[in-house]
Amino acid sequence: MKLKPLLAGTALLFAVIAQAQKKEHNTDAEASNYIPSNLFAPAFHTEKGNEFHSVNGEPGPKYWQNRADYLLKANIDTVSKTLSATENVTYTNNSPDNLQYLWLQLDQNTYKKDARSNFVTGNQPKAADHTTGYQLESVSIVLNGKTEIANYVVTDTRMQIRLPIALAAYGGKINLLIKYHYTIPGAFGSRTDYTDTKNGKIYEIAQWFPRMCVYDDSQGWDTLPFLGSGEFYCEYGDIDYSVTVPSDMIVAGSGELVNPTEVLTAKQLSRYNAAHNSDKTIMIRTPEEVTQASSRPVNKGTLTWHFKMSNTRDVAFGASKAYVWDAARINLPGGKKSLSMSVYPVESAGTDAWGRSTEYLKGAIEYFSAKWFTYPYPCAVNEAGIAGGMEYPGILFDGITDKSKELFWVTAHEIGHNWFPMIVGSNERRYAWMDEGFNTFIDVYASDAFNKGEYAPKRDSEYAPGGGYPADEIAPIISDPEAPTIMTAPDAISEKYRHPITYFKPAFGLILLREQIIGKERFDYAFKNYIHQWAYKHPRPDDFFRSIENGAGEDLGWFWRGWYYNNYSLDLAITKAHYANGGPENGVEVTIVNKEPMAMPFTVEVKLKNGSKQRMYLPVETWLQNKATTFTINTTSAAESVTIDPDNALPDMDRKNNTLKVE
Repeated sequence: MKLKPLLAGTALLFAVIAQAQKKEHNTDAEASNYIPSNLFAPAFHTEKGNEFHSVNGEPGPKYWQNRADYLLKANIDTVSKTLSATENVTYTNNSPDNLQYLWLQLDQNTYKKDARSNFVTGNQPKAADHTTGYQLESVSIVLNGKTEIANYVVTDTRMQIRLPIALAAYGGKINLLIKYHYTIPGAFGSRTDYTDTKNGKIYEIAQWFPRMCVYDDSQGWDTLPFLGSGEFYCEYGDIDYSVTVPSDMIVAGSGELVNPTEVLTAKQLSRYNAAHNSDKTIMIRTPEEVTQASSRPVNKGTLTWHFKMSNTRDVAFGASKAYVWDAARINLPGGKKSLSMSVYPVESAGTDAWGRSTEYLKGAIEYFSAKWFTYPYPCAVNEAGIAGGMEYPGILFDGITDKSKELFWVTAHEIGHNWFPMIVGSNERRYAWMDEGFNTFIDVYASDAFNKGEYAPKRDSEYAPGGGYPADEIAPIISDPEAPTIMTAPDAISEKYRHPITYFKPAFGLILLREQIIGKERFDYAFKNYIHQWAYKHPRPDDFFRSIENGAGEDLGWFWRGWYYNNYSLDLAITKAHYANGGPENGVEVTIVNKEPMAMPFTVEVKLKNGSKQRMYLPVETWLQNKATTFTINTTSAAESVTIDPDNALPDMDRKNNTLKVE
């Protein structure tokens, strides 16, 4: 028939066109550095789950951790600037191993002239910026009812106690009795210090007692020295501590004040009790009362402030005769209550400054508690000093000159650390991103929520410091060839990259997971489950990765590989945008090339000439096999342009190739 040559000719024509399109598609892909098989390589998890860390990211059926309870009695000599103390540690070995020796952290030794921390950054401290560290007056052990002098060795910021007989596995107990003193560091102390104010010195006291190193199923004894950036990894337990100071001083500390009647005036006690039932901030010690002798119950000698904190990994405190003090009730889920408090000098008072600190603290705790996990402690304190942003269980050391949004952001961030790592007890010294990054992530949404977005969006030194789109600010960090990866040891990250890599990138990674990759509902469920499963326990990075994958139902090996273990850049480019089959009624055919090693799901927006817009979402599986993809957006009217990522949500390194006019 005559139709046969016609059909053959038509088939040949379509084959030629298809081959030409394939050639064009391949030409686009040839300009790409993206290799799908690298990013989506199987078997991201190289280890199987075990009886201690389950394959679903939760604690295993035989998970264990040791315990450390402390009884501490301290005294501050404000003349010599010395803290003296006695310590009784009850250490419980719940591991399956008999322990022949114990390790403790001696963080005050970081201020000694020969400390390893002096040589990490290449900028050694000034000659005057040192102390002699811990001065151990006596160290004894009580084992099986027998007390004897301990055989110990101090190495930098660690102390090893060598036992005469091994501490038994599965519940063996030992008591360590330590008497010591140290010189409190001045302004050079960074996290712990003292400074002058108009009405007296403020002391911020932290890392103030020898603490047990963690013995776990990952490292055995985790004895990394304290070098500065890598913070803390501690065992949980109950801490009972007393602080004796001159009678004119106020002490604000972690945990519950158990003897308020002994250290407060009758008026202060009444106000303190009233604050427990008030949503509005109540002054316990007003600015005017700071210099009045009547604001203290006695005017000579010393007073001892007694605190207790349960199920905690640490405690810290501030002490000063210059403190203004205010407080308000925190409303927690299930009708529970806590107390938000702030102490600060008169120089920091004012409604644009520390006068709203208690409100900020209360608001952040109420949000985090409702969203993620209920705040577990009887109070929270925001203390003004020169540490300028440091967190401990139940207490924060924030900047004495902070005001307005900066004070809110630092307050929310530092109290947020009570979720990471105070509740979820990750190893800060090895994996700083597991507390700084997670905490910065929850802070972003706390800023949105507080007082209907009064300080939204969060844009500070921790997150998008330039004030622009976070995606656009993180992209140049990722493409910086000198930038370390998230998984780099904290002490190996220089100050230039500390905030971008430890705070910003991991926080933004979680936002990508929540808002672009998984979706809010599924991510929130998985993340909340991770928090609840690992509350007061010690998760590893793989536990987090597996928790999110299992809880959300996604294989995210590609994301962990590209975002956490590497700095893979992303560059999605539109190379073609034209009407399908030559007419607007047939839709717009678009070709997009993935030019760099990272992949992401993405949104494409078509701007129509009638002023409306139309969007299409493509999943990450788009890039499972392909370096370039061509698809049709089903429009029915004339189009003006096509844009990838119209909300600037993805860390695309080159936005100049994200928009193309429709031909």
